[in-house]
Amino acid sequence: MAGLDELMSQLPIGDIAARLGVDEATARKAVDDALPALLAGMGANATDPAGAASLERAVTKHDPSLVEGGVDLSDVDEDDGRKIVKNVFGDNTDQVVQALDTKEKKETGVGDLVGKLLPILAPIVLAYLAKQFSKKQDTAAADPAARPAESSSGGGIGDILGGLLGGGSTSGSGGSGGGIGDLLGGLLGGGSSGGTGGGLGDILGGLLGGGKR
Repeated sequence: MAGLDELMSQLPIGDIAARLGVDEATARKAVDDALPALLAGMGANATDPAGAASLERAVTKHDPSLVEGGVDLSDVDEDDGRKIVKNVFGDNTDQVVQALDTKEKKETGVGDLVGKLLPILAPIVLAYLAKQFSKKQDTAAADPAARPAESSSGGGIGDILGGLLGGGSTSGSGGSGGGIGDLLGGLLGGGSSGGTGGGLGDILGGLLGGGKR
């Protein structure tokens, strides 16, 4: 199963840093926080059948070639990215961005990055998911016996997101979110001192099972 490190390796950190107007270390720190939060938001949606189906439709509309051979930022549609971020976090978008920006400012001294970063990352993530989803479908077509038992809820996307987040399948686990809940607890509830991460954990935790359309 594809892992978060593989997705991270596709990101042109130097180009992202230049786009944000910061050094590479600051850009990487922002990516290290924003990318898992974005994936967690998508995974939260995937725990709901309607949300999973909506995410799967969005994934199939994105070209996986964006992440093949290294991402060229000039090919990233940030307008599309802003729509994706809004669909993922819904009415909580501003709260999520503000909470992440507060965390970045506390840890790096630089704020106001995440609102610019998430629309860059979102199309890359969907292109990467499209690539993984295509591989999953090809495997199932070649060996039907290996096809996982999935309902129409879009468990295939849930499985991929669960693998990226280190928690296996995100589907069929009720409202708990499984590995996503664990990720939110570790990434956003612990690690950093103070209550900043906890607030973001509460915001994203409220999305678990919410199923944005």
